[in-house]
Amino acid sequence: MNGYQYVVLRLVPRVDREEFLNVGVVLYSQDAGFLDAAWEIDERRAGCFAPGCDLDGVRAVLERLQALCRGESGRGLPTFDKPGQRFGWIIAPRSTVVQPGPVHGGLTADPGAELNRLLDAYVRT
Repeated sequence: MNGYQYVVLRLVPRVDREEFLNVGVVLYSQDAGFLDAAWEIDERRAGCFAPGCDLDGVRAVLERLQALCRGESGRGLPTFDKPGQRFGWIIAPRSTVVQPGPVHGGLTADPGAELNRLLDAYVRT
């Protein structure tokens, strides 16, 4: 079994109201050498929750976070050599439309399957 940490990514269209809709998950396991993100936007729910929100812009942010997890660079992404540094940057609090939630942890034998399970549990309806 490998220890891991994860955060749920939240769509926060109005930071002043502190309301959010879960749209993704980032999972990091140093033991397994794994860092990845998975996301899904339910357009109907997002449209009801945040009418007028730029969902194409939200998708672009989520795609960039996923690329950062996978070690890609360019396109305005910060450059970090180690997965732990990339995870640390992702989980840092920020006041943007896509925000990380609190860090949680667990144990898993398969980080990829666990990422999908967490996406089912926290994002998919």
